[in-house]
Amino acid sequence: MSEIIKETLNKLKEGSISVEEAYRTLASYDHIGYATLDIQRERRKGFPEIIFGEGKSKEHLLGIFERLMKFHQKVFATRVDSEKASYLMATLKARYPEEHFQYRDDCHIFYWISQDYVETKKHGYIAVVSAGTSDVPIAEEAAVTAELLGCKVKRIYDVGVAGIHRLLDNIEMIERSSVVIVVAGMEGALASVVGGLVSKPVIAVPTSVGYGASFQGLSALLTMLNSCASGVSVVNIDNGFGAGYYAATIMAVIEQAVAEAKTLGREEK
Repeated sequence: MSEIIKETLNKLKEGSISVEEAYRTLASYDHIGYATLDIQRERRKGFPEIIFGEGKSKEHLLGIFERLMKFHQKVFATRVDSEKASYLMATLKARYPEEHFQYRDDCHIFYWISQDYVETKKHGYIAVVSAGTSDVPIAEEAAVTAELLGCKVKRIYDVGVAGIHRLLDNIEMIERSSVVIVVAGMEGALASVVGGLVSKPVIAVPTSVGYGASFQGLSALLTMLNSCASGVSVVNIDNGFGAGYYAATIMAVIEQAVAEAKTLGREEK
């Protein structure tokens, strides 16, 4: 961090950057009254702060989103309902007519990617597997989150244990992935089945899909937590975002390890 500070101050002294640009580089957080934005999170963790849209007023959501645009080339918010999304879209498009904003109604994610942003997708891919079509909104939240965090994703949907042959027909594609996200409601058995068939880490996402005794996803959650298959981790009920973020973190670690191995190989030569 000290090198970044020195470099930034030298650039400011030379006049090659503005005071605002220096502030964006050096400030640890940005306070805007109703929110304190963690603008250095991308430097610490590899990914910027992501907005949880549920519970926020549309005005606060707009203010946070627009302010993060000053610090990052990609901003997205989860759990944004259609009313808030319409407000964001209309207001931001009016203020930034050259920029492209998008809303995914199927998973309630609103995002912006700067025209100047150049993305390099990570090697390998994440397999997102859903038990049923009713689980797709949560599966898409996981998939789109991972994609926005720079990962390639392959979707394998509606392959639950009620028709296990559907899963087996896709098992080679799932095994070739680097990480597997399994999304299931009802009794949540699919995660254990997949965990017993593949050698890759499995992230299980219980959903609130199901009849009365599923207890809004508690049944699936407990099944997944008690899985006898090794290598299965579990996120909270309906937390597709958490699964997508966790999978992207694993992919980033793999990417770093590959880069370090290549560097070491070149040095040995």
